[in-house]
Amino acid sequence: MRLRVFVRSAFLLLALATIGLAAVELREEKHLGYRSYQQLFDRSILQITSRLQHPSGQLALLNPTLPGAALTPLRPLVLPFSAIDFDDKLKAQQAVEMAGCLVEYPAHAQLCVAVGNNAAAGGFIYVVGSFASGPLVAHRLGDLDLSRAHRLLVEVSGRGHDNRWIAPLQLQVGSARAQDKISARLAGFAVDGNGRSAGRPDREFRGWLWQDKPCMDTTVYPQSVDCIKRAFFSVRLPMALLREVLNEKPKMIWPPQDLAQIRVRVQALAPGNVAALFDSDQPGAMAPFALSDLKAQLLPGETLRIRRLNAVEPGDVIVLAHEGEPQRRVPRLLNELVAQLPVRSDQQPLSARQIITTAAGEFELILTADTRRADPNLAPFAGRLSLLVGAMLLCILLTWAAIEMRIIHRITLLTKRAAAVKQSAVAYDGLQLDLHGLLGSDELGLLAGVLSDLLQRIRDDAKREHLRVEQEKTMWQAVGHEIRSPLQSLAALHNSPDDPSVRYVDRMRRAVRVLYGGAAPSEAILSASLQMKTLDIQEFLQTVADNAAHAGIARVEFDGLAGSIIVKADEHSFEDVVTHVLTNADRYRTPDTAIRINLHCESEIAEVRIRNHGPQISTALLGKIFEYGVSDDASNHADGRLGQGLFVARTYMAKMGGTIEALNVAEGVEFVLKLATA
Repeated sequence: MRLRVFVRSAFLLLALATIGLAAVELREEKHLGYRSYQQLFDRSILQITSRLQHPSGQLALLNPTLPGAALTPLRPLVLPFSAIDFDDKLKAQQAVEMAGCLVEYPAHAQLCVAVGNNAAAGGFIYVVGSFASGPLVAHRLGDLDLSRAHRLLVEVSGRGHDNRWIAPLQLQVGSARAQDKISARLAGFAVDGNGRSAGRPDREFRGWLWQDKPCMDTTVYPQSVDCIKRAFFSVRLPMALLREVLNEKPKMIWPPQDLAQIRVRVQALAPGNVAALFDSDQPGAMAPFALSDLKAQLLPGETLRIRRLNAVEPGDVIVLAHEGEPQRRVPRLLNELVAQLPVRSDQQPLSARQIITTAAGEFELILTADTRRADPNLAPFAGRLSLLVGAMLLCILLTWAAIEMRIIHRITLLTKRAAAVKQSAVAYDGLQLDLHGLLGSDELGLLAGVLSDLLQRIRDDAKREHLRVEQEKTMWQAVGHEIRSPLQSLAALHNSPDDPSVRYVDRMRRAVRVLYGGAAPSEAILSASLQMKTLDIQEFLQTVADNAAHAGIARVEFDGLAGSIIVKADEHSFEDVVTHVLTNADRYRTPDTAIRINLHCESEIAEVRIRNHGPQISTALLGKIFEYGVSDDASNHADGRLGQGLFVARTYMAKMGGTIEALNVAEGVEFVLKLATA
């Protein structure tokens, strides 16, 4: 009972510690989340203020109805500048890029349609943009057909007026045109409702077009004259309908309230009646920065209010809130748990106020945030942590149940059953285990007693096994004695020194003496003693190769060295090694191929290489073929091959101070035998 109480108390404390650790970690994460939220809030107001103080941000403030995506036809925007110096390419380009009023089109085209924020600059609409074009063709003075040159077609509609101009490219006297660099004037001819252009250009229509030398495709080298280049244009449109606003009484309002009702369309046309190079109404356009784009910078719970300070109507207040992806739903209990966790931070709503001063007036920015909205951001972490805690508690529960069922309960059953099956036995001194100090009345003591009885039975089984081995050893020795007698008679028949059979008879007698002198063949091979003496390995290998056919191994070819190489080895044992390797090579070689024996000598090491042409040894078997009883096929044991040939070869080579290894080579296998020279 004490053991059970101890184990259960330990697991209960482990579960409580896991829950407590998770609560502390969640509380710290909530505190860090609040601090991070406050830092991000301060950073948000700084980023938004910096963004709106930039001319592109002021453009968004002056045009609060600017859509988040491009809509066509275009409407004039109110610039943060009073006017654009349209006669200077660099100044015009810098003005529209800094203001951020350019609408991006496919095929490297841009367009900005805007008016100045100062009424004193007059009622003009500025059209500034660029498009891609090949070499430009200018209009010749006096040519009534304007379609023979590159030209702009501008259409403006609003307040019941429809105005159209066609502006062909006209080179001025003294204008620069060298190596495809062009700077020319755009002469605007008014077009009536029937499509007929005026005979003289409109003096109030002012425009310029520039095209530089570099090609848009940087891979064109050298720069080709006919390549596609960027053409930049800047046009000032005279608008009578805007001048009507300047003359309104009693109070003039600028910009006009119906400015968003004015529609502008610009087309760049090439010579002839071909498709337009650029059309402001084409799909795929992207609008410039708008106030609605600030929603992406707001954090969850943040609300941005923008108000013009001198505004009279409440409609001038713009409210922006975070529009992110909806938070993943989490259990209500988990949300309540996160909300109840105390943190060291002020949970009051955050607020910040900034004033943006522009040429058209002052704007007030008020950014507020509710820190309680940071809790949903913590919910995913709490959900993952709860899953982890749940998994840990489940593991603790399963571990406790496993210990209860598989250990404590089984120990109880084992105690009862061990006491019931305990039997006396006769002691045997072959196996001893000291169990003193473990005996007692508890479960462990009874288990020790049962183990003592089991060990006694093991000792009895070991004694019987020892007697059986001794009997088998005696039987094998008797079998060896019976085989030696006919071998002695065979040796007497082949006693001539010139008879090749003498060597094999001697080997058979020696093998019988080695194998049947011990209890098991492997033990006999390992315990065999060798008679070491000097041996001319060159002459020895030549003799083995010449007599291999008598042993049933045909086509053994030897490639030796000039002169004699003396090694220290047992002649019969070394011949057993070579014969076992040749037998193995003959078994697996491709029919009608030769087995080659090569002899090398380097650094006082004689190296014998035996190679056959045939299948390679599998990688799994390559490191085991020299072990006793290992064969490539279990059926080989039934054929009399016990897997001991290569074991004998490795054992004898080790006793002679040499080594043997098998290598997979191209189209076969090679055995390498190494012996030290004498």
